[in-house]
Amino acid sequence: MANTFNLPVLGENIDAGTVISVLVKKGDTISKDQAILELETDKAVVEVPCSVDGTVEKVLVNEGDTIEIGAPLLELGSAGAAAPAKEEVKEEAPAPVKEEAPAKPEPEQPVKEEAPAPVAAPSPAASKANNAVPRPSKKVRSAPSVRKLAREIGVDIGQVNPSAAGKAITAADVKAHAKNILTSGGGAPMAGGIAAVPLPDFARFGDIRREAMSNVRKVTMESMTRSWTTIPHVTQQDKADITELEKFRKSFGGPVQQAGGKLTATAILVKVLAEALKKFPQFNVSLDAPNAEIIYKDYYNIGVAVDTEHGLMVPVIKDVDQKSITEIALNLTDISQKARSRKLSLDDFQGSCMTITNLGGIGGTSFTPIVNSPEVAILGVSRSTMEPVYIDGEFVPRNMMPLSLSYDHRAIDGADGARFTRWICTALEHPMSILLN
Repeated sequence: MANTFNLPVLGENIDAGTVISVLVKKGDTISKDQAILELETDKAVVEVPCSVDGTVEKVLVNEGDTIEIGAPLLELGSAGAAAPAKEEVKEEAPAPVKEEAPAKPEPEQPVKEEAPAPVAAPSPAASKANNAVPRPSKKVRSAPSVRKLAREIGVDIGQVNPSAAGKAITAADVKAHAKNILTSGGGAPMAGGIAAVPLPDFARFGDIRREAMSNVRKVTMESMTRSWTTIPHVTQQDKADITELEKFRKSFGGPVQQAGGKLTATAILVKVLAEALKKFPQFNVSLDAPNAEIIYKDYYNIGVAVDTEHGLMVPVIKDVDQKSITEIALNLTDISQKARSRKLSLDDFQGSCMTITNLGGIGGTSFTPIVNSPEVAILGVSRSTMEPVYIDGEFVPRNMMPLSLSYDHRAIDGADGARFTRWICTALEHPMSILLN
């Protein structure tokens, strides 16, 4: 009898992906942990391994398919059971990322809308996507992670309908509900009380074309919307005199290059930022707003924004405080190459304490980067230029680097934001001070 192997849980907050390639075919004999397909999830392309031995009797997915956690992938004959971990969700247990196993049928209970909450009438698009049983706002079945997602993106989970009767609300249901609100202009407002504005008919003005967003662009849209609508941003601007730093960088660039890396300003900034987080621990936190708690971190991982043809990616350099600038430079070279070739793993994107985004190679004088939630700050870097600086009674040419620090004003006060930025500037202006301290 054939066993069905379903898509297992791949990682935190990952509930779907697009099949890039299928690595097996009917008749193949596969072994445990053998890769059976490549899946694009958010910003990484990962190989999905099979958890059992068996012979492929039928391949249930095709290249280009978008599939969710729990979706059937293969029918396998002989050699062992093929039950993926954490698929079936029982009512009394917290749900995993996605539930696809059939639940025990429950008698459908008609809901009398005796005192409905006053909400705007849903648009036709929203009604079509939410045509399952109505749910009263006080009684919903969903995992804690799903409720957290709803809170973060400003969705009332009591207004979300499950994709099928008798099932719990999933992360995909919450995202679909939010998407309907954004695209339709109707329904309940998003965080901040603002509903999407309906688009005009652009075809009236000339030829148009539509293209589906890539996974990277969709994830960027969702995460930036969530961050901007839930975090009160403040951006602190400053300039660092990096004249001496550039001399230092050019003097010691040779050994780093021989080791296979490149001593860039970003590599030095990554190290400086980790030291700044030690000096100002209120920046190395995340907020647990529902529980009114601040989560302090005793590790120092720095995310670095990488511009690729697939979109913006933010891989993470781990344990920066324990690495030399040379090691950081080598890590930067490695993750940048992997990001541009889509070879980063899911773990490469996780665990960041704070992010650096450097636009100096492109240009600009300053900008206001958006905090990468659940972090509370992000450092933006613009192109350095030679400027006249008044020193000891005369103007002298100095190489000045603009810095833009955006931070979550719920966690960080303005005075601390200014002190943090000035500390970074001082460290860059006296690069040897990092070694002394």
